[in-house]
Amino acid sequence: MSAVKVMLWLCLCICVILNTKAQDTTAIRDQNNNSAKQSLSQIEVQSMRVDCKVASRFAHTVMTTKALNTANASQEVFFEVDLPKTAFITNFSIEIESRIYVSEVKEKEQARQKYESAVSSGQTAGLVKASGRHMEKFSVSVNISPQSHVTFTLTYEELLQRHLGSYEIMIGVRPKQLVQNFEIVVDIYEPNGIAFVDVNGTFITNDLLPLVKKTVADKKAHVYFSPTLDQQKKCSDCEGTLIDGDLFIKYDVNHPQDIGEIQIVNGYFVHFFAPDNLPQMPKNVVFVIDRSGSMEGEKMKQTREALMTILSELHEDDYFGLVTFDDVIESWRPSLSKATPENVTEAKEFVQTIEARHMTDINEGILYAVDMLTSEKSDFFPDMSMIILLTDGRPSSGQQHLPIIQENVHKAINGSISLFCLGFGYDVDYSLLDKLAKQNDGLARRVYEASDAALQLQGFYEEVASPLLFEVNLNYPGNAVTDLTQSHFRQFFKGSEIVVAGRLQELETDQFLTEVSANGLEDQFVVTSLAIAEEWDSVFPEQEYIFGDFTERLWAYLTIQQLLDKIEKCSPEDKENATAEALDLSLRYNFVTPLTSMVVTKPQTEDEETLVADKLTEEQREDTTEPDIGALYGPPQLIGNGHKKLRLSAKRPQGLLLAGRAQGLLSAKNHQNLLPSYLVDGDPHFVIELPDQNDALCFNIDDKPGTIFNLVSDPLTGIIVNGQIIGDKKVIPGSKMHTYFGHFGIAHEKFGIKLMVSTKEISFSEEGKQTKLSWTNNRTIKGLNMDLHVIKDRSLTVTLRNSVKFLIILHKIWQNHPYHQDYLGFYTLDSHHLSHNVHGLLGQFYQGVNFEVSDLFLGKDSDKQDAIMFVKGNTLTVTRGWQRDFRKDVKNGDNVPCWFIHNNGTGLLDGVHTDYIVSGLFKTI
Repeated sequence: MSAVKVMLWLCLCICVILNTKAQDTTAIRDQNNNSAKQSLSQIEVQSMRVDCKVASRFAHTVMTTKALNTANASQEVFFEVDLPKTAFITNFSIEIESRIYVSEVKEKEQARQKYESAVSSGQTAGLVKASGRHMEKFSVSVNISPQSHVTFTLTYEELLQRHLGSYEIMIGVRPKQLVQNFEIVVDIYEPNGIAFVDVNGTFITNDLLPLVKKTVADKKAHVYFSPTLDQQKKCSDCEGTLIDGDLFIKYDVNHPQDIGEIQIVNGYFVHFFAPDNLPQMPKNVVFVIDRSGSMEGEKMKQTREALMTILSELHEDDYFGLVTFDDVIESWRPSLSKATPENVTEAKEFVQTIEARHMTDINEGILYAVDMLTSEKSDFFPDMSMIILLTDGRPSSGQQHLPIIQENVHKAINGSISLFCLGFGYDVDYSLLDKLAKQNDGLARRVYEASDAALQLQGFYEEVASPLLFEVNLNYPGNAVTDLTQSHFRQFFKGSEIVVAGRLQELETDQFLTEVSANGLEDQFVVTSLAIAEEWDSVFPEQEYIFGDFTERLWAYLTIQQLLDKIEKCSPEDKENATAEALDLSLRYNFVTPLTSMVVTKPQTEDEETLVADKLTEEQREDTTEPDIGALYGPPQLIGNGHKKLRLSAKRPQGLLLAGRAQGLLSAKNHQNLLPSYLVDGDPHFVIELPDQNDALCFNIDDKPGTIFNLVSDPLTGIIVNGQIIGDKKVIPGSKMHTYFGHFGIAHEKFGIKLMVSTKEISFSEEGKQTKLSWTNNRTIKGLNMDLHVIKDRSLTVTLRNSVKFLIILHKIWQNHPYHQDYLGFYTLDSHHLSHNVHGLLGQFYQGVNFEVSDLFLGKDSDKQDAIMFVKGNTLTVTRGWQRDFRKDVKNGDNVPCWFIHNNGTGLLDGVHTDYIVSGLFKTI
């Protein structure tokens, strides 16, 4: 059997995709690794099953897919799963012809040691990616031999959270082809009884609706969906599948309106508290709105729209205020106003006047709101106070040192106010907002830049609009219980739920005293009760709904989540203890958390690989609204009647990619699907992407370290971009010296700007003012004609006014690596303002390139296909290959298939590559 090659990506609905990709980036290949025109049907998906069991809100999901390669050549099969970002993966395995490769959860640093060499070369197969707003994606590709079976099994667990009166299970299914045996099975068991179950889906047509079987009987519910092959078809005579979207299951349980619901199982207990029938408490709320320049346009329009609706929904007994900030802080009124119809109307008139202006002073904006809430305490004001902050940026005015901002806000609030932070888009410093919220009894949420942004804002407000209790304490007097999760909560909102879990001191303990106390609208809320353990068989009479000691795993899951939150807001000593405890629990219960990694080692294969999957932190989540680059570039299609000729041209490429060490990759992105971008990365690779033809050209540049090349030169706009090559620390024995770009110089003569970027630091001057930045901190600088945005140890975005926009990616290499060192990649995101005189190694392609490819044949490398190319009056022999675009995936990159031009791009470039050598980072040719 040929070597099994597995690439593992981890990002977190439950979406299952299994398919082959007929693209060079993920090509179906025969046993000799030659590209082959294979039908997608040659990978036969024999079965796909999603099995979700929920016991008392704790969900255990197993996704299993089995496929057969019916072809006479090896093919690559992709298994992708979208999971809720709140879930922890607990197991993954691949079975190929009775051989099983099982994962193992290890401490992150220990796992890293197993693949450090792969990390240092950017070749790691494990990676975490975000997928949409609430998901992460787990993806594996496997090369399987002819007539072989492969089975993927993935397991994860999560505690379902109650929002606006219901729990939601989201199952995304996108098999990309018809499946012989397709099943979604969801079993829900709730000992206190199920109030309702609703099922709907984005792909459920009128024809599919009758196939969704739902049964609800007191304490249990069963949802089953299993369409036949014919029922999956879009039409009777086509192979396309209707199964492409998300299935939603919403349900709620019968909630006791006093002490809540307590379950004791095998020495562990869980306490659910959600009394929705209490009267609503009035609140003080101050809305703090960012009106900095970056909010201009659609963001500000959507913010005003959302505020208009939110103000209309204020309870008449609420008190509210409005604070706006850029580098100047202003308010609608200097003090809180009662939410009378007259005041709300005047506030709406003020909202309509808010306009985007200058910088971003988050520190003073929050402190002003705190002062508004604390300086006028009186018997008329409600006891519950909150601040809702909306911002799309990072501190760029006033206090900008993040720890000091956190300290200032925490000291000012002093436990008396809840701070809720809404981060608009992905330029926001979400880590700061998350810490501010956690340190001040609130929470942070992202607001995604989309047409429904106003609805997102309104939806969040609806969750916190109706407080029923505050200062809620769940107590368990005596010494019967230990290892409690969080048991004090600042507030309880209508439609939510408080969950506390713990361990019994003695396994034989079958009862303990429980007390809930809180402040309500009218008087003190106090309830006491005796929690009594029931026999397992009476609590869970239907054994098929239960999976092991779920109460214990629920306790561990909740404890880990809360310890991870605690790490963000406690002292260094407490942080160390919390980290150690969370790590111990993660390993003991086999959870993939931010402290652990899932390792799959495949022994006894030709190419032994260690694969690592990590859990995303919120700070690491990326914007996934942009299209998948890899999906745009398929293999070239031969045109004509068997004449093997391909004519390609592009009048003005809208984006270029230059990736790698000292090779070049130039690419043009489809302007209808992707923003313009130009890059240079890796061993320098240059790529020219041609979106109209779904193809690309690429070439390498090899020269000695220290050589400086001109990449872009536009004499009319005064823009210069040069890059200097660096080499390895030392040459690997038996290998050649690898070279990379290690320095970039960007100059704008008319603006008086010079920017120098290295792997160590960023320095720039604008109108004679010198400034240095570090890669070790997130930072945003807004100048007169240039904006800089640093993402810690990852990237620098450079925006020149009415000119161009660049992205520079920092590739971090293990500092003790014996050969390699850090290097940079350069990407042009927007170049449409450049003139027709633009030139340089990259710039000469901005106006497009015409070429023809014909006479495909087997070249010197038996694994690759050669062809004859006609370009710029030259006849060249080119080779089919690919390069990588690192914008979305810094460690692994996304493959871009291309025609490779040999000999430093000779014949494609104007002149030869040495014509572009310059004497300094800011010099011209």
